[in-house]
Amino acid sequence: MKLVVEVIDAHDLMPKDGLGSASPFVEVDFQNQLSRTKTIPKNLNPIWNQKLLFDFDKTQSHHCSIEVSAYHERRPVPGRSFLGRVRIPCSNLVTKDDQVYQSFQLESKSLLSFVKGEIGLKIYTLSQSNIHISSPKITLPTPPPHTLPSTTNSTTQYPIVDDSIKLIEVKGNTRTHTNPAETACPSKIPIQEADSVIEERSETTHQIHKHQSVQQPIPTLLTRADGVHLPTMQNQTGPKLRRRAEHEATRPLHRDNNFNNTTTNNNSSSNNNNNINVNNNNNNNINVNNNNNSSSNDHDFEVKEASLHLHLGEQWPNNSGRVWMSGERMAATLDLVEQMHYLYVRVVKARDLAATSDPYVEVKLGNYKGRTRHLERRPNPEWNQVFAFSKERIQSSILQVLVKDKDMIGRDDCLGGVVFDLNEIPTRVPPDSPLAPQWYRMEDRHGEGKVRGEVMVAVWMGTQADEAFTEAWHADAASVYGEGVFNIRSKVYVSPKLWYLRVNVIEAQDLVPNDRSRLPEVLVKVQIGNQVLRTGICPSRTANPIWNEDLVFVVAEPFEEHLVLTVEDQIHQSKDDVLGGITVPLDSIEKRLDHRPVRSRWFNLEKQKEVRFSSRIHLRVCLEGGYHVLDESTMYISDQRPTAKQLWKPPIGVVEVGIVRAEGLLPMKMKEGRGSTDAYCVAKYGQKWVRTRTILDSFSPKWNEQYTWEVYDPCTVITLGVFDNFNLGSSSGGGGGGGGRDARMGKVRIRLSTLEAQRVYTHAYPLLMLHPSGVKKMGEISLAVRFTPLSLANTIYIYGQLLLPKMHYLHPFTVNQVESLRYQAMNIVVARLARAEPPLRKEVVEYMLDVDSHMWSMRRSKANFSRIMAILSGLTSMKRWFEEVCDWKNPGTSILVHVLFLILIWYPELMLPTLFLYAFVIGVWNYRLRERHPAHMDARLSWAEAVQPDELDEEFDTFPTSRQGEVVRMRYDRLRSVAGRIQTVVGDVATQGERLQLVLRWRDPRATSLFLVFCLCAAVVLYVTPVRVVVLAGGLYVMRHPRFRSKLPSVPSNFFRRLTARTDSML
Repeated sequence: MKLVVEVIDAHDLMPKDGLGSASPFVEVDFQNQLSRTKTIPKNLNPIWNQKLLFDFDKTQSHHCSIEVSAYHERRPVPGRSFLGRVRIPCSNLVTKDDQVYQSFQLESKSLLSFVKGEIGLKIYTLSQSNIHISSPKITLPTPPPHTLPSTTNSTTQYPIVDDSIKLIEVKGNTRTHTNPAETACPSKIPIQEADSVIEERSETTHQIHKHQSVQQPIPTLLTRADGVHLPTMQNQTGPKLRRRAEHEATRPLHRDNNFNNTTTNNNSSSNNNNNINVNNNNNNNINVNNNNNSSSNDHDFEVKEASLHLHLGEQWPNNSGRVWMSGERMAATLDLVEQMHYLYVRVVKARDLAATSDPYVEVKLGNYKGRTRHLERRPNPEWNQVFAFSKERIQSSILQVLVKDKDMIGRDDCLGGVVFDLNEIPTRVPPDSPLAPQWYRMEDRHGEGKVRGEVMVAVWMGTQADEAFTEAWHADAASVYGEGVFNIRSKVYVSPKLWYLRVNVIEAQDLVPNDRSRLPEVLVKVQIGNQVLRTGICPSRTANPIWNEDLVFVVAEPFEEHLVLTVEDQIHQSKDDVLGGITVPLDSIEKRLDHRPVRSRWFNLEKQKEVRFSSRIHLRVCLEGGYHVLDESTMYISDQRPTAKQLWKPPIGVVEVGIVRAEGLLPMKMKEGRGSTDAYCVAKYGQKWVRTRTILDSFSPKWNEQYTWEVYDPCTVITLGVFDNFNLGSSSGGGGGGGGRDARMGKVRIRLSTLEAQRVYTHAYPLLMLHPSGVKKMGEISLAVRFTPLSLANTIYIYGQLLLPKMHYLHPFTVNQVESLRYQAMNIVVARLARAEPPLRKEVVEYMLDVDSHMWSMRRSKANFSRIMAILSGLTSMKRWFEEVCDWKNPGTSILVHVLFLILIWYPELMLPTLFLYAFVIGVWNYRLRERHPAHMDARLSWAEAVQPDELDEEFDTFPTSRQGEVVRMRYDRLRSVAGRIQTVVGDVATQGERLQLVLRWRDPRATSLFLVFCLCAAVVLYVTPVRVVVLAGGLYVMRHPRFRSKLPSVPSNFFRRLTARTDSML
């Protein structure tokens, strides 16, 4: 692999030649490989457009950096002067397709070196498959002895990066040639460039290898093979086999009811106060209603310590999490979950069977049967399927692997099999290598001797850390049919890469309206997919309108849609006349990473009718890579990185989450006449989504799955939600069919900044759901969370950095734009994740992203008002304490305050130190009173316990409303009453402000005269009186004894209340 550093230009360099100029060149050092550009004489804004080529090993990308240094070449005396340098980490390198121009600020080597200016670079990698090799003959002079060789006769040419530039690497030399004939690039859209094209010249690049770098081998994790066929399982006790068509790829799983360890009696104690209403018309789901909210125990809504049997061992082999971040971690350790043991059976293939047989394999263990799909007329079939049996449910000491012949009419014939003794099966624990499968000679079913054929099987005991765990079909999935088999597996999803697309509509020229009798009212409509935005109508009704408006959209990679722009003449509100349009592929749009201006372009408008000349439109279009595309609320944001990978900073740590189990879940659907729950958990942090496997028919599911995320900012939130799976395929038993919406069961948010480093938090979080009848606890989920920072200094440094990328502050969006773009981003994420297999369903993604967080809710309004009052309660308490001091209710405290006040007046320089020391002491005192548990969903803080039924019904109402007119009228009157009280408070605040504003405007001549006289006297008194005396007198007067006080309002208060305001002028 090759690393390409394209040195484009530099700006505003420091003069070094004594004449106000410099002769700069750039030298790049990468892993002891030196390469430099040519020298540009007498230019502080040089342009090189030169590419430097280096050998690159991506396995060492976390340990190296690129150092780009700019120098001034001194003449005629040989030498160079330092102009600045840039160090770029290799962790964010991109491929050629994603390369973007970047501008870096030059940095100095030390405090005594003065540098300035910026340097523009393009940095990307090229794989060997993208490098085309040729061998031209070049005659070059022989280098002198004891010098580094510059060229040799045999060279290798690499036409890379650009069609107009070729790189020639010659054992340490790299030459760049420009071919003007290859610079022409055809375009599908007629485009006229607004800027002139810079002519590229022939360049020479010198590359010097200091020494060979020793590369250490990095172990890689094992990957699973794709294309595994669906297995099936069948009940042993059934007298007849269920016949299906040959083209079906899956068969059902059945299990003996005697071994069903999940009953509804286990949770009968938690359902005493609940009414379960079954609606058979809506996927057999259960509506859980809480008829007595006041009887709920507050302790049930709190976080509790979870008793988990974890094997906490050495998680990081060397230097905390650095080894994991560098890719050298040998195997993923599951020390945050409980170990679960499984018997794995991998059926690979068979050989030397009868040529007319339709073979399949049946794995039999006690009362469980697992079977592969049958293959027609295959004497050497291959299945490569894995079955997993939980050790807790093993009821037999032998394992049978039988090869059978599928018979569509009669009974299936047994071709032979292999019997394993469970006591002799080996145990495998990662990072051990996978157990190699073996060929076994098949025996007769009755053990009478060997038969024809062999089968390749691997059998071992393992845990959920085994690589085969996720691809295996588990024996407890007995009621899953068809595509439901895929929907119960654990999966990892990645959100699409989102970009902001900015379209700056500048102007149009030579528009030809269809109706020549009127002046056109021109606007521009821009559409991408289902996103449509329009500019305003140009104020000047002319054929050459000017708008200069920005329209911003959200797009996702890979770019599947086009930018469609239409120029329209608005005849009236319901009719627009199209004057022309263009279609721009998103792949052809320029990407920018900062606030530098983007090159504008002219586009010829395409019309339905052919005309003698073409109208055109002037646009500035770019993909914004310097923003973070918000798809979730900033309150619960989990990722703050910009879109462009080049701007990413190294991660500061990792967070590990062990999703252990859930307890006390409520029944969510009816299955075979009883309540049932098929629960799974979804976790989201950054761009990575994880989904655990679905535990069928259990109110206390055990997942025991552990996941890891890279952390780039500790002030982020990880979100976990529990759902009931309604997409398990159709079955004759009813319940849990396919096509339903997965039901929500609760959500947990954990802010990483509240976690202590290296500490394992094992807690049981309540799963709270708000129903139309009130808040209800749906169960508890036990989690093990650990945050491991790589460096304490880097973690603390993050607290002083920008919360979002700097483009959000240099060119911010309006509030309306932010909400609209977030809604579009969520829709794109929902659509892309729904296209995965199995899909992450729409209702799940919307719940995790809080799609309805902006909707009106009386409950949320009361909760926010309560939070404001809680903040102001500190000021209220301080005011109450000061009033007690002034009233001398506690003479000792009042005397102490007077003494402290006199000290501060005499030594005013102690005021600020005393204030900060007081804050420090309070903080240290509160350390022992700190919260021991992570934050959780607080029902009391959310006002979910004291909410009225009608307010809940209003919160669950659709938008627009679907309620009856009388209900809507009552809610409207209630809203008017609340708004009236808010209106009164706002009016009172405005009145007090107007009194202060109008006191000097002679609205009341007598009041203004009195105030001016007072100001004059106060100025004279304060001028001749020391400040200490004034403050001392004022403080003692305020804190005087009640014997010297009066309960009547003071003179200044009476004067202020008599001042005029603008209330008299309001209607």
